[in-house]
Amino acid sequence: TPQTTMTGMESKVQVDAEKREAKSFYRRNLPDTCISFESLEGRTVFREALASGTMECYFPLASQFHTQGEPSFCGLGTLCMVLNAFQVDPGRVWKGAWRWYSENFLDCCLPLEQIEKEGITIEQFNCLAKCNGLNVESFRWNQTDVESFRRHVKRACSTPEKEAIVVSYDRRGLNQTGSGHFSPIGGYHEEKDLVLL
Repeated sequence: TPQTTMTGMESKVQVDAEKREAKSFYRRNLPDTCISFESLEGRTVFREALASGTMECYFPLASQFHTQGEPSFCGLGTLCMVLNAFQVDPGRVWKGAWRWYSENFLDCCLPLEQIEKEGITIEQFNCLAKCNGLNVESFRWNQTDVESFRRHVKRACSTPEKEAIVVSYDRRGLNQTGSGHFSPIGGYHEEKDLVLL
């Protein structure tokens, strides 16, 4: 059991790691259905996709990487990345003199308190995107086919232009923890038929 000594005090605080781990988790290992971006295989996939020209969308998105501020804010965090990558001016001050999108700006369709409790649907994501100046074209899994999806992904990933594909998916389909999640597609490896989420 780890022990920590408090400066200026003679007492020691013991941390029961087993109890802490039972109530929370630091991070989970990716399931076998996913490839870690930082792994040797992930780096190889990235280099190959970069060489084939289907990682162009990665750079504007990665330069605006945003970690969601609340567990239910994956849609808002994704939208912040896209808005900032596309250099959309929010028209209001974020902090200091800076105008920049943050999750707390994305309340034009429903209150943030509601989003924090419930998350958002794809329709609500689209509403937020539109009321912040983006053109949105939405496809549901049952309104298109896999080949059309691949063509859209390849086109969006092959250009540094202001086009992004955001997916809303069930994490359980990838054997991950949780359920609904939003993520921009950050690249595509056509030969291996893999996307970077």
